[in-house]
Amino acid sequence: MNFITAQKQSHHGLLLVVTDFDIMGKKFEGKKMLLDLTKEFYKGERKTKEEVKQLFLTARYIHLTGKAAVAIALEMDYINAEKILWVKGIPHAEIVSE
Repeated sequence: MNFITAQKQSHHGLLLVVTDFDIMGKKFEGKKMLLDLTKEFYKGERKTKEEVKQLFLTARYIHLTGKAAVAIALEMDYINAEKILWVKGIPHAEIVSE
């Protein structure tokens, strides 16, 4: 599985955006939430799972969209499964590292 990652630096730290490659460019609309993966915010570079894991170590904020992206965070114990948001069957999670 490949991912699209974007890295955005702010004065609060690095924001890492990780999206499953196969859902890029799509929109998913739920009752209270819209995942618009066509936006510039999600565009970035293609990375492998191992590369994404390494990027997790450098980020202060992590924004994850897609089954494989969220699975990495679960595998690395970065998130609790109960905190995952679901929009039309697509998981989404956000992490703030201390």
